[in-house]
Amino acid sequence: MTLRIGMAQMLVLGGRPVENLARAVGMIQRAAEAGCIAVVLPECLDFGWTDPSARQGAQPIPGEHSGQLISAARDYKLWLAAGLVERDGDRLFNTAVLVSPHGEIVLKHHKVNELALAHDLYSLGTGIAAAATELGRVGLAVCADNYPDSPEIGGALGRMGCRLLLSPCAWAVDGDHDNAVKPYGKIWREAYQALTTRFPMTVIAVSSVGRITGGPWTGRKCVGCSLAYGPGGVVLAEGPADEEALLVVEANVGDEGTSVSPLAASFS
Repeated sequence: MTLRIGMAQMLVLGGRPVENLARAVGMIQRAAEAGCIAVVLPECLDFGWTDPSARQGAQPIPGEHSGQLISAARDYKLWLAAGLVERDGDRLFNTAVLVSPHGEIVLKHHKVNELALAHDLYSLGTGIAAAATELGRVGLAVCADNYPDSPEIGGALGRMGCRLLLSPCAWAVDGDHDNAVKPYGKIWREAYQALTTRFPMTVIAVSSVGRITGGPWTGRKCVGCSLAYGPGGVVLAEGPADEEALLVVEANVGDEGTSVSPLAASFS
């Protein structure tokens, strides 16, 4: 089964959720107009990764911010994977959601392998899950969940039969990083190549672009370079470093049927 999937590498401005969400909805529309069946957006796209404004402004899921994305997925009849900051009582989570074209949240994943510098802002996830959908069996991971030091997360999803792994990301580099001089992405290429060689899986990872203006990495910037890898470690797409882009990738995945049947694992 071949799927046409949009990779919405978008500008995320720290602490400006109204603008960021409007930009995300625009990307969803563009993906629909490009004939995509699904679209993947970056990590923490409402506030920006580690932006402290999320302490006051983060919303529950479902809630105001996720609702805008859910409405767009339903309006444009697309599957949607996106990263948001989620409020759950007195805790915040770095969360990814998978939304169906009918506006149903099929999966919700809390980032497990969060960098230590973000632990004071985000609580850590304690489980992973994959769901059988019309796209095949789909799993979610957020950015460093697929870092080379945490191969067990992608490996567990592979063992669950995940054939399409969607990963909202926010890859950060020094503010003066010149991608023409020092191309970014070696660690992710190695991680995705290993995962897609080990399992018949497609990995689609979408980063944001833009300066980090709040939090511990103020002054750095998010680099694009979004990546898609297919089974056998084949590169399917790679985004530009410093520009917004909608990439369209043709992904071949296994046919798992159309029922929604989550498989889950928890960590204690």
